[in-house]
Amino acid sequence: MITLIAAISTNNALGKDNDLIWRLPADLKRFKKVTSGHHILMGRNTFESIGKPLPNRTSVIITRNNNYKKEGCLIANSIEEAIAFTEGKDAFIIGGAQVYKQALENNLIDQLDITKVHQEFEADVFFPEIDLNTWKEISREDFQADEKNAHDYSFISYQKI
Repeated sequence: MITLIAAISTNNALGKDNDLIWRLPADLKRFKKVTSGHHILMGRNTFESIGKPLPNRTSVIITRNNNYKKEGCLIANSIEEAIAFTEGKDAFIIGGAQVYKQALENNLIDQLDITKVHQEFEADVFFPEIDLNTWKEISREDFQADEKNAHDYSFISYQKI
C-alpha cells in the first residue's frame, strides 16, 4: 500500500521557504508513529529541509540529478523508481508539493493520510485539491487547539473509490 501523508491548511497550504508553516507536535508524533519501520519517499528539497535520514525508516530521495548521493538513503530518479525500492511493502510519500502532484496525477496512491490544520496560511507551495469523486473519507479525528498545539486540526484518512 502506498500512502500519501501530508499536513495541509484549509487553503491547501503546505509550506513556505522550504519549511513548514506551523508546528503541531501531535501531528509530528503521529507522523513518527505511522511511518516508523517503513519506506518514506520524498523529493530532494523535502529531504534537505529535514536534513538527515529519519530514524527507523528507509529514506528514498527522488531527484533528477543523477550524481546526487546522501549517506544512508536510496536515490531514485522518478517516483516510479522510488516506489520500486519499496518491493511491494507499505510506504509513505511525504512530500514535497511536486512529488504529491505527480503521485496523484499518475494514480500511484492507494490512500491519503491528511492532517488538516483548520486555519488559512500564507504559503508558496500548496497541496492539490482532493477530488472527492476519486477519494472517500474513511476515518476522521478532530482536535481542538491546546497548550501544545496552537491550531485546531483533524486527522483524516481517504481511500481511493
